[in-house]
Amino acid sequence: MTTQFGKGCHLHLIDGSAFIFRAYHALPPLTRKSDGLPVGAVSGFVNMLQRYVENNSGADAATHVAVIFDKGSHTFRNDMYDQYKANREAMPEELRPQIPLTRDATRAFNIACEEVEGFEADDIIATLAHQARRAGGRVTIVSSDKDLMQLVGDGVEMLDPMKNKRIDRDGVFEKFGVFPDRVVDVQALAGDSVDNVPGAPGIGIKTAALLINEFGDLESLLERAGEITQPKRRETLVNHRAQIELSKRLVQLDCDMVLDFGLDDLEIRLPDPDTLLAFLAQMEFRTVSKRIADKLGVAAPVIEAPAPATETAPIEAVPFDADSYECVRDATALQVWIDRIYEAGHVAVDTETTSLDEMRADLVGISLCVAAGQACYIPLAHKAGADDLFGSDARAEGQMDMAACLAMLKPVLEDASILKIGQNMKYDAKIFALLGIAVAPIDDTMLMSYAMHAGLHNHGMDTLSERYLGHIPIPIKPLLGSGKSAITFDRVPVDDAVKYAAEDADVTLRLWQMFKPQLHQSRVTTVYETLERPLVPVLAQMEMHGIKVDRDTLSRMSNAFAQKMAGLEDEIQKMAGRPFNVGSPKQLGEILFDELGLAMPDGKLPAKGKTGAYSTGADVLEDLATIHDLPRRILDWRQLAKLKSTYTDALQDHINPDTGRVHTSYSIAGAITGRLASTDPNLQNIPVRSDEGRRIREAFVAAPGNVIVSLDYSQIELRILAHIAGIDALKQAFLDGIDIHAMTASEMFDVPLDQMTPDIRRQAKAINFGVIYGISGFGLARNLRIPRSDAQGFIDRYFERFPGIRQYMDDTVAFARDRGYVQTLFGRRINTPEINTKGPQAGFAKRAAINAPIQGTAADVIRRAMIRMPKAIAGLPAKMLLQVHDELLFEVDATAADDLIGIARQVMETASDPAVKLDVKLSVDAGQGPNWATAH
Repeated sequence: MTTQFGKGCHLHLIDGSAFIFRAYHALPPLTRKSDGLPVGAVSGFVNMLQRYVENNSGADAATHVAVIFDKGSHTFRNDMYDQYKANREAMPEELRPQIPLTRDATRAFNIACEEVEGFEADDIIATLAHQARRAGGRVTIVSSDKDLMQLVGDGVEMLDPMKNKRIDRDGVFEKFGVFPDRVVDVQALAGDSVDNVPGAPGIGIKTAALLINEFGDLESLLERAGEITQPKRRETLVNHRAQIELSKRLVQLDCDMVLDFGLDDLEIRLPDPDTLLAFLAQMEFRTVSKRIADKLGVAAPVIEAPAPATETAPIEAVPFDADSYECVRDATALQVWIDRIYEAGHVAVDTETTSLDEMRADLVGISLCVAAGQACYIPLAHKAGADDLFGSDARAEGQMDMAACLAMLKPVLEDASILKIGQNMKYDAKIFALLGIAVAPIDDTMLMSYAMHAGLHNHGMDTLSERYLGHIPIPIKPLLGSGKSAITFDRVPVDDAVKYAAEDADVTLRLWQMFKPQLHQSRVTTVYETLERPLVPVLAQMEMHGIKVDRDTLSRMSNAFAQKMAGLEDEIQKMAGRPFNVGSPKQLGEILFDELGLAMPDGKLPAKGKTGAYSTGADVLEDLATIHDLPRRILDWRQLAKLKSTYTDALQDHINPDTGRVHTSYSIAGAITGRLASTDPNLQNIPVRSDEGRRIREAFVAAPGNVIVSLDYSQIELRILAHIAGIDALKQAFLDGIDIHAMTASEMFDVPLDQMTPDIRRQAKAINFGVIYGISGFGLARNLRIPRSDAQGFIDRYFERFPGIRQYMDDTVAFARDRGYVQTLFGRRINTPEINTKGPQAGFAKRAAINAPIQGTAADVIRRAMIRMPKAIAGLPAKMLLQVHDELLFEVDATAADDLIGIARQVMETASDPAVKLDVKLSVDAGQGPNWATAH
């Protein structure tokens, strides 16, 4: 029987959206076994509701309760300000189908479930809280959302369900520096980057609280802004008054909504066992079903186990038949394929070109596939004559005119309703972009495989086809040949090209049919949708723009390196006691071990190869460098030789004659941790520790009138370690703004901070990064060129100082051994197939497992920043040029450099939000100058 809400009643208002996102991000992914539907968030939500029901007892128990949800993304605030919440990421694909199920779960527990179109859940909560207080009841808001803190007081309090902590007026003051009745004023000034509330530029929570406490309220502050003594603050308040007043309207909750239900409808009701258990059985939640059934005193439902899942999703069993592919030679035939594409709603696309370098490649033909076995090839630029390097340049017969073909395909490739599927789609997208076609939307089978199978195998099409389709594609080598006699694809006869090229599109389409549903089953849909696929167009734009390189600077450096190498050679030969070829490993081995009588630190000689020569690789020389100067000089000489051959000489050949720029290519799926790899040329491995390496960056220059801007995460991996491993000492050091490397140096070497030298700090940096990745005393001795006993002593003291690191390492390795993978904070899965092996690989596998969650999370953070960056800087005369691990490089008009730094820094420092709330704030260092070296 319903009782009237009034004095003595206690209303609990549960923030349903907060429950959902907490459940989604806090728990590992889970899929329903019968059909692969993601249900992890639903499972977490059900458990949270069950705990709430069980704990709602005693004198302070709720008499009325409702779970309040957001109805949709568009509310009256968007009508007021169209940029409201505009920066929020799209809902993860894995979560989308779970949202309605959380409503079903609430109703299954017989708890009121409320949402209103055009309003946020917070507004409904505010209205119900005011109604309850007017009726004489008490209110507890079950949420930690800061936006709801304006409601606290006079019988309304909040309960943080994760910390089981109550938030009253004093708790609000602790958070905002003001009491609840002035929270809205502080929020109006400080703004909110998450909700895109503009606020007053440059004024944060602390300053806002000081101003409101001084002037009483926002209106008085704005009226008396001229009295403020600080010029910049006064100018901000005067010039941005309208923006601040708008911000207040955005953050002010609506307490007077018209609702079609009343407080009496929210009375606590016991769940109906049949309804609740039927829902749990539908979700296939066996454990929670049994627990709740036991509490209700009824039999648990029988949930049948599904049939064992096959390793791969079933796909259409159509045999590959190269002779069935069509050669499209005219517009009439192409229109038939275009009609089929619109009917299917998707198409696998592949291009054939004359080069792997997209910036210099010519389009030769295009392949299309709409269903397994249904593929075609459109030849566009094949040459007539023999299939050799010296064949005729005349155009082969029976081909479409390229301009006419592209004109017909452009509307299809740019149509938002048609999904374009590719294998390494970035390459094809760039080929089309350079021809004036913006291909979108896309799916990429290489990146799907990478999201699911990182660490298990490579993600090339031939590997994927053989492994997952059981089909070995037609090889390219017999068509093109090799060595000096190799030809380009435009000289391949059209009939042969059709079979090879159309099959590529067919394989890609079949891989997509298989991989797309497996993303859900593998619980990596969010990784693919938010970290992999959106990065493709961002990287394509960066690569096409390229970076300007000064050929004269490189030439001067090559000459300087050659002279320095000659000087080192003379020094090395004097140490050796006779002339020898410094670049010859065989002669070097004879000098070191036969003539100088050196031995490895363990007293043994290095192994000899098949030719009888001693091994003189970098690992051998690094060990010897701890005890003798000659190996150190050899290492220095080799470093210079590598810089000269790999960079100052080779980079000159990579300058595009048409653009005057170097256009690197980024591999998204190149490293298992999520780090990008740069090739042709590799711009990510230019050394920064040596003066010579840093000088190479001087050759990377800005165009006239522009500057190079560098933004670099400061010690991001140590910050992530502090969060993941829960190391309070590191967290506090970052909070206090202490130089972590200097702090380590002070503690390891007993050197006061004010007496720190760059060399000691460099050694501490090597310890910091080495230890957290499981380096041995042997390895650290190599890196620092110090005795192994000293290196091991540093490591031992490090673990004593930060015991949480050892615990993190042990826990991570145990997790990898149990699950066969590790994960980043964003859900990226890195498989660890060799974690349980024995022998030499065991140590490497352990270190890789320890490293992956940290380095992978850092890689995910900068990916998220890169994906958001183009939209953020769209209004500036700026281009993002390069990503080098933790650094982003831009070229910008000199007059807009400071604006770019402000915007880009904000994007980078908030890149983890809202998916992951790090305990340690990210920090970005910025610089600008005429070249990369001066900007860094």
